Amino acid sequence: MPLTLLWVVSPSTEVCSGFGVTESLVSRSTSNGRSKRMSKKQESWNAWTFNVAKHQKRTGFPVLSSMVANPTGEMAVLSSEQRVYDVVLKQAALVNRELRSRDDLDLDVKPDIAVPGTLSLLTEAYDRCSEVCAEYAKTFYLGTQLMTPAKRKAIWAIYVWCRRTDELVDGPNASHITPTALDRWEARLEDLFRGRPFDMLDAALSDTVTKFPIDIQPFKDMIEGMRTDLRKSRYKNFDELYLYCYYVAGTVGLMSVPVMGIAPESKASTESVYNAALALGIANQLTNILRDVGEDARRGRVYLPQDELAQAGLSDEDIFAGRVTEKWRTFMKKQIKRARMFFDQAENGVSELSAASRWPVWASLLLYRQILDEIEANDYNNFTKRAYVSKGKKLLALPIAYARSIVPPRSTTNLVKV
Repeated sequence: MPLTLLWVVSPSTEVCSGFGVTESLVSRSTSNGRSKRMSKKQESWNAWTFNVAKHQKRTGFPVLSSMVANPTGEMAVLSSEQRVYDVVLKQAALVNRELRSRDDLDLDVKPDIAVPGTLSLLTEAYDRCSEVCAEYAKTFYLGTQLMTPAKRKAIWAIYVWCRRTDELVDGPNASHITPTALDRWEARLEDLFRGRPFDMLDAALSDTVTKFPIDIQPFKDMIEGMRTDLRKSRYKNFDELYLYCYYVAGTVGLMSVPVMGIAPESKASTESVYNAALALGIANQLTNILRDVGEDARRGRVYLPQDELAQAGLSDEDIFAGRVTEKWRTFMKKQIKRARMFFDQAENGVSELSAASRWPVWASLLLYRQILDEIEANDYNNFTKRAYVSKGKKLLALPIAYARSIVPPRSTTNLVKV
């Protein structure tokens, strides 16, 4: 399954792990009517369970989870979304620490430290990353030209590492890749985070992570997504598929938020911006999956929730046969509706980014969402017809993306109206 290598951003403060989490409740009523301060865990739990119910009522899509008793004796929902949200909180906390230390919402870049003989090599490394990004992600690369030099170099370095990681399981040597090879790739990742890069392209990322508050966990999680592709070709339900989408696409947003930066005038929480990044990643990967059903089937893979296929009266055999029936159309309409839900959530968060970072994100969002329109235009035949956005439509999308990128953060606009 090709990885989504476009940067992602998504919902506002009402989003948690793709489905929405409101700002934590700070109190609850006791039996005598007085307000009692809750613990951080209880706040998070209440907000989470409230929004799960809210999501189910609003969209009709269930959040499938396993239930276990937590230490307090209450039943806890251990869904993939909650697990991912825990990662989001960790990444946001890291950025918040940097914000407090620098007292600036739009993260400044740490200056280069001139070590004899290294700066020219780093320049060459970043130049090579630029070339790779320009070749394989032309529209996104164009958008990065509006960023500051330091930020665009960092985004190029992240992009190249993600692409190299994806090619381990989808590239020309994929048939020779083993879990051991991925273990070695993860060890190499740890080395570059310690300042011991293996090659030139590693050196670019190694330099980047010293300048921005980037945590290693999303990178490790992406490698876990590659491991998943080696051992798994079916997904029982959307809860399983959601975790996979996070691994291979949502992680890109978590890697990139510290580089993209938050608009200084934004009043959105850091957590909500990370949730924004996550939701667009999920949306993009779901779109990849729906576009590539036929291609994946020819490789013996089905990246669709098995329980939802069964509910629609469909099976893997129908997919391998490539039959476009009314059952298939009905099933696809529901899957497209879910992907669009994530894109809708994503729109609310893009404007919270720093002004120079919004254009490539808006461009990726608008262009990827159009793929869903093309699937519909092909009468839901994603078995033998590949949905793609024409060059003309891409060119039309760019000025629209730019116009949206100059709109100030919505959270600020809303406050002004009040």
